This record gives sequence, C-alpha cells and structure tokens, in this order.
Amino acid sequence: MARTRLVAGNWKMHGSRAANQALLDALLKGGAAGRKSECAVCVPYPYLEQVSGLLRGSAIAWGAQNVSEHAKGAYTGEVSAAMLAEFGCRFVLVGHSERRQIYGESDAQVAAKFGAALQAGLTPILCVGETLEEREAARTEQVVARQLDAVTKATPLAGAVVAYEPVWAIGTGRNATPEQAQEVHAFLRQRTGGETRILYGGSVKPQNAAAIFAMPDVDGGLIGGASIVAEDFLAICKAALGAAGG
Repeated sequence: MARTRLVAGNWKMHGSRAANQALLDALLKGGAAGRKSECAVCVPYPYLEQVSGLLRGSAIAWGAQNVSEHAKGAYTGEVSAAMLAEFGCRFVLVGHSERRQIYGESDAQVAAKFGAALQAGLTPILCVGETLEEREAARTEQVVARQLDAVTKATPLAGAVVAYEPVWAIGTGRNATPEQAQEVHAFLRQRTGGETRILYGGSVKPQNAAAIFAMPDVDGGLIGGASIVAEDFLAICKAALGAAGG
C-alpha cells in the first residue's frame, strides 16, 4: 500500500524570529515537499503566528510540539488543541520522550492528549520508543506496544501518525541501523495496519536518511537537530522524495 511520505521537523526549544524566517525562506525556496512526500515543522508556541503567516498557502505544513489534554479551564501555562487549530496547525507531537522523561507524562496522559488533538481536528504524531536499558533487556517490543496500546484502547488511530524514536538515539549522535528501525516499524505495522504512517526519529542526518527511508515500513522521519539547519533538513526531505519516487 502506497503511503505518502512525511518528514516533520521538531525544532524543540530553538528559534528566533530572524532565524525562523531565514530557515523557512530556505525551505520554501529549496522545495522541501513534493507530490508523494509531505513536509512539516513543529515549532515552539510563541512562533506559531509567525510560522503560520510565512507558510500559509505553501506546501509546508506546521504544528506544535505539545498540547493539553484539557479543552479549557484553570490550567495556567497550558495550550489547548482548539487554540492550536486556530493557528492553522495540522500536526501536533504527542508523547515525545522528552515529555515522558523530563515532565513525567504517563501513558494515560499521552492517550488523553492524543484524543484531545483528534477531537480538535489536528493530526497527532504519537511518539513511542524504548530506552537503552530497555533495549538491552530485549524489551523494545513490550515497551512500544504498551505505549501504543494505551492510546488505541481509548481512541482509534484514525489517520494519526506514529513516530518510533528510540530514546537512546535522540540527540546522542547514535542511531538505529536501517535494519533495527525496520524491525520495530514492522512490529508497529502489525499493530496499526497498513494505512498508518510510521516515521523514524533519532539522529536522522543527510548521511543516513536515504538508507533509513528505503526500509519498507519507514514512511519518513521526525527530525530533531537537523530540522533547524536548512541545508540538512532539505537534504533529508529530498531523501524522502527519492524514496517515494518523486
């Protein structure tokens, strides 16, 4: 089954108005998206207005990095899915390992955020992945199944995106081999079905993107550090275009 490729950039807590404009100008000029491959950037909340203005009408989509599980109320500092939708967001990251590890988000909270995003018309990118300790204990499948099942027991995937991000490969310079990525993606494919796009994230660079995207169950990437370097992100997007055949 042919699935449209997706390369989504996660800027994390980086950016400035000047740097954002320079980066997006370069992506727009460089042709980051194509007929069979989509491109998106997930940016910090303060820059949503700027990014939506710069990208509106283009082939590049935008989204946020987190969302509240609550629709509204006395939740100081939180941002609802409806607010993101007002900025024209298409995507939102849910359950990134940094949110799980640093901020203590539980599987149940991630599932609630996922449901809130879908209800507001957003496309959640559900992040799953194991730590190095869990991989070395041969618990990778157990961990990603638990993280996925917490969501699907409450809400169907319904066109959402899944991103496999081995925690031990995020920001470490280490990355899963294409074969290691494919092994986990194939396992996730069995649990999600043929229509769900499954991205790989974890130290994806121009040098390894083509080999990773060539794997049959890898539908693109969730890109961290390389997404804020225009030349690198464009090269990764073009690798996805090549893997998609145009």
